[in-house]
Amino acid sequence: MTTTSYEPGRIGLLLIDTVNEVFSEKGKGYPGFKEEFDRIGTFENLKRLLAGAREQGLPVFFAPMSYTEEDYTSWKHLSGIHHEMFDNRMFEAGSWGADFHPELSPGDGDVVIAPHKNIDVLANTDLEVQLRQHNVEYIAIAGMIGTLCVESTARSCMEHGYHVTTFTDATAAAGGRAAYDAMVLRYPAISHATLTVDEFLAATSRAKA
Repeated sequence: MTTTSYEPGRIGLLLIDTVNEVFSEKGKGYPGFKEEFDRIGTFENLKRLLAGAREQGLPVFFAPMSYTEEDYTSWKHLSGIHHEMFDNRMFEAGSWGADFHPELSPGDGDVVIAPHKNIDVLANTDLEVQLRQHNVEYIAIAGMIGTLCVESTARSCMEHGYHVTTFTDATAAAGGRAAYDAMVLRYPAISHATLTVDEFLAATSRAKA
């Protein structure tokens, strides 16, 4: 049982890039993660995490990624991840691939963050404004990619003074099992709790008791 304590009324859940490009079988990014999704149970765990958070009344924030045609054709300095996105026209704004997966999509009362174009959601969107407006101090971060957007956002939130929870079973790494194992070893250094979905939901439920 986790000993992590959460403050009632201050807990939020951030889901990063729960879109068709990553989680639908026809998505351009899906083949690279299918094996790890199956091994970890990522998709079902995310669905359970989302349902549990909603049942407990936690605010849920969805952070999508998308690029416009202007982005694809006008950016001067492209990192490796941008080359991969741009060369393959991934996460194209307005496309099916950039739409939320039907089973991991915002519902009534959820907050959709402005699309991020780099890997740190906190640094590049309205996420911090939304967290503060919803009185969130304890932010749990799940979704994709565990070694990129999730990890970078977790680091940034920690640096900004938030209590950060990362997950072992609600994400996956770029690079397969070895990359996943290394990621999970790093997570405790950049977050305040690294939990399974069940451990997190149990801890947040106790916080409400």
